[in-house]
Amino acid sequence: MALIPATILTGFLGSGKTTLLKRVLQEAHGQKIAVIENEFGEENIDNDILVSDTQEQIIQMSNGCICCTIREDLRSTLQLLAAKKRKGLLDFERVVIETTGLADPGPVAQTFFMDDEIAESFLLDSILTLVDAKHAAQQLNDRQEARRQVGFADQIFISKTDLVGADEVDALQHRLKHMNPRAPQKAVHFGEVAISEVFDLRGFNLNAKLEIDPDFLKDEDDHSHCDHEHGHCEHVHGHGHDHHDHAPGEQCSHPSHQHGLGHHHHHDDDVKSFVFRSERAFDPAKLEDFLGAIINIYGPRMLRYKGVLHMKGTDRKVIFQGVHQLMGSDLGPQWAEGEQRLSKMVFIGIDLPKDILLQGLEQSLV
Repeated sequence: MALIPATILTGFLGSGKTTLLKRVLQEAHGQKIAVIENEFGEENIDNDILVSDTQEQIIQMSNGCICCTIREDLRSTLQLLAAKKRKGLLDFERVVIETTGLADPGPVAQTFFMDDEIAESFLLDSILTLVDAKHAAQQLNDRQEARRQVGFADQIFISKTDLVGADEVDALQHRLKHMNPRAPQKAVHFGEVAISEVFDLRGFNLNAKLEIDPDFLKDEDDHSHCDHEHGHCEHVHGHGHDHHDHAPGEQCSHPSHQHGLGHHHHHDDDVKSFVFRSERAFDPAKLEDFLGAIINIYGPRMLRYKGVLHMKGTDRKVIFQGVHQLMGSDLGPQWAEGEQRLSKMVFIGIDLPKDILLQGLEQSLV
């Protein structure tokens, strides 16, 4: 049986997750979808699209989709769904898991790799994060969970952009880009998104038949002005501004930090990303030792990390990625004739020690 694609839908409270879900379920796309809700709040999938609101864990909907709540844990719910599908008791083609507004998607994503039974039935397609433009600045400042959701995303949808000014949207997009350069961002109206932008994004591949994602880090160069190795983005806290000290979490009200510095956000977020590149090949044993040590120490703070590596001893690209302490790598396609062999890695995490990581990676080269 083909693997069932799964999508994790996460996002701030009130960002439009339910609107997006309803739309996906009601659109006549001829796909049967199973929705797993982390909790039925008041704002759940409304009864008008449910056939029966029984105590049963799985509810059949009028459009052939099904909906269920997580009663025990996600793993048993997924196993139940897969078993019913195999026996022909339920018919669905894909799964969408809606997390609660403040959940960390990490453990949800890890379920798909840690559990062999789940991995035999499901394939994690991508993590979608909805960001509410109107409340984003406040939520990102106040809540680490909101920042983590941005760090985890394969795709970011920004809702309610019509309620704020264009410069505010621009500042938000820059801020999100700093936190997570590899997730494309798209402004959406009331969570109205074309199905093709929600499913089969293949943002998240940690499985053996890995196909390299061709757009991996494709537009980082457009943003190179935001990533001067050591300067211009880290200046918000620290260098030479001691005449108005403020704690790292505080908002700095110094006027030059508001919008005077081009489009740089004045808030230094703890979720950050950085990229490592090298034309020299990695030594497989050294790299494995170093990454193993790093994941041991910093795993809980490492949200997503991903790369295409030029590895000594093989003519194929090595595709590597991970979530928290779980890391996997696979052999990808051959390096093409005349193609520059280059390793590129991106790390997204909470206050990761960039210098230690870059230095360790450098020392893992041949």
